[in-house]
Amino acid sequence: MMKYTKKDMGSFKLHLIKTDKFKTVAVKVIFRRPIAKEDITIRNILSDIVMLSTKKYGSKRELTIKTQDLYAALISTSNSRLGNYITTTFHLNVLNDKYTEEGNFNKAVEFLGEIIFNPDVVDGKFNQEKLDIVKNNCRLALKSIKEDSANYSLIRMFEEFDANAASAYRLSGYLSDLDKINEENLYEYYNSMIKSDLVDIFVLGDIDFDETTKLFREYFPLRTLKKQRVPYLLEEKEVRRKREFNEKIDNSQSKLSIACRTNGLDEYERNYVLTLYNVIFGGGSDSKLFKEVREENSLCYTIYSVPNKLDRLLIIQVGIDKDNYQKTVKLVEKDLEDMRRGKFSETDIAIAREYFLTALEEVLESPDRIIDNYLMMELIGTDTIETKKEMIMKVSKEEIVRVAKKVKLDTIFLLEGIKDERD
Repeated sequence: MMKYTKKDMGSFKLHLIKTDKFKTVAVKVIFRRPIAKEDITIRNILSDIVMLSTKKYGSKRELTIKTQDLYAALISTSNSRLGNYITTTFHLNVLNDKYTEEGNFNKAVEFLGEIIFNPDVVDGKFNQEKLDIVKNNCRLALKSIKEDSANYSLIRMFEEFDANAASAYRLSGYLSDLDKINEENLYEYYNSMIKSDLVDIFVLGDIDFDETTKLFREYFPLRTLKKQRVPYLLEEKEVRRKREFNEKIDNSQSKLSIACRTNGLDEYERNYVLTLYNVIFGGGSDSKLFKEVREENSLCYTIYSVPNKLDRLLIIQVGIDKDNYQKTVKLVEKDLEDMRRGKFSETDIAIAREYFLTALEEVLESPDRIIDNYLMMELIGTDTIETKKEMIMKVSKEEIVRVAKKVKLDTIFLLEGIKDERD
């Protein structure tokens, strides 16, 4: 049984989730602002450099020793995009005091606050040597972006789909922006994030609400009041005729990425009907795409679809031989049309419901995923897990067909492998 409460701390919202299901306490501190392309690279650099040292812990080694003192606490950062927003998350996972010693969680929260609010800055500048290390690592990653061909195909598809949309921004960053970052403007950006970003803090574990509230009030000196400025859901764009793009890569396998628009969906359709539609169409090993394209026709190595709900898209990704491109696209188009015509059974719907319900149960086995579920409830108004279970049972075949007619194929991008496996 979980108990949840939300507290408005003025400059941030504190979300407390009490459960004795896990031996750890999980914390996520989430900074977010409307996404701007030029912010991505500097934000990546910032989230990396704060994990190298602080004013109190002057090296990565000292930080590591401190985490070991906290009974192997895990602290990390990550950046992601949530619709029209970019987020930077500080993660803390630490054993509950009952498995360590009294006060260990307090010390871990204090340490997390040290990392976030006391970076290794002197005279308004980050450490030049450490900045060079982080920038060099970033440069190597950006130059090797094509090595993950599936991800690169997806990136290029989004850029061809709509180069100006937030969905097209490369979350790994840009070399042109990397060269502009120095120790001074990085600190200016850090101050901007601390002072103006929207902040939500989630704490999940066997915690005392009052004591945890006092703890974060003490160690998280956020003072600025902020307001949300833009919606999370991307703007709806007009449906176009199918467009096809191609880029060659020195690889034996080709990667195919396809974007379908999902215009005109209401909240119920987007959260529930589209979910079942996707499972039936391409969301698992019982799906139409998997059975027909992969198993029956042996045209691909991998194939699946996933809804990008905040982007108003359904994405299809396929690993194929280039010679199978046309046949694969035709079968994908056939399966899209079959869904519009209702060529699926009540048994297919029942299997999809079971798949969804199982996925919901799996959420409850992960502190991170439980927090993410509460985050979506807070930011975009999604339902509780119990409500989701009830709502998914109401979805009818007629509703799935109605949504299927709103799924329109838009952009096809083939990352064509030209390397001969015999070479």
